[in-house]
Amino acid sequence: MIGYIIRKILAQFLLLASLALTVFLGLGIGTTPDAVAAIRQLEEAPGQMVYQSRQTLKDQHGNSWQAIAFKRVSPNGKTSLELRLVGFPDVVAIDRSKPLLLTNSMGEVLTADDNSSLIFTDLSVPESNVGEYDLQPLLAQLQPEIPLSLTLPAIDGEAINLLVPPSFVKDWQTLFSSRK
Repeated sequence: MIGYIIRKILAQFLLLASLALTVFLGLGIGTTPDAVAAIRQLEEAPGQMVYQSRQTLKDQHGNSWQAIAFKRVSPNGKTSLELRLVGFPDVVAIDRSKPLLLTNSMGEVLTADDNSSLIFTDLSVPESNVGEYDLQPLLAQLQPEIPLSLTLPAIDGEAINLLVPPSFVKDWQTLFSSRK
């Protein structure tokens, strides 16, 4: 009889412990809140370093976009920070005559200038699914704790909307502020 009671109490304890663990892990307690993207370092030319952080974003149609933030340090010490957005070929044609819009959940809109002409070796045939934008002047105004969306202009008129997780904005700010 005592063995039965002990087994019953032990079974209830294990059930309670497994429920607590499930809730604990489900709420993200005890885990790091934001994953930090790996920062890659490349030497483009003697004395010119590039640091990059790569993430994937989804648009309103469920299409994946590669978001690559670049910090470039030239031999003279000048730094820049660009955001390259790459979609699947033949899915969208980016309208490079318009800037990238960065809108936070408070309705504030920032614009990033298009720098795409800097990445194509043959400007007569630029890749229509690739755009690059100057983030450096806007970085200090971005607040990671406020949700952000990117609006990428498209030639067909329907803009592409990309939701940016707060951890990505933190990564971009960390990338730029690093003293590498």
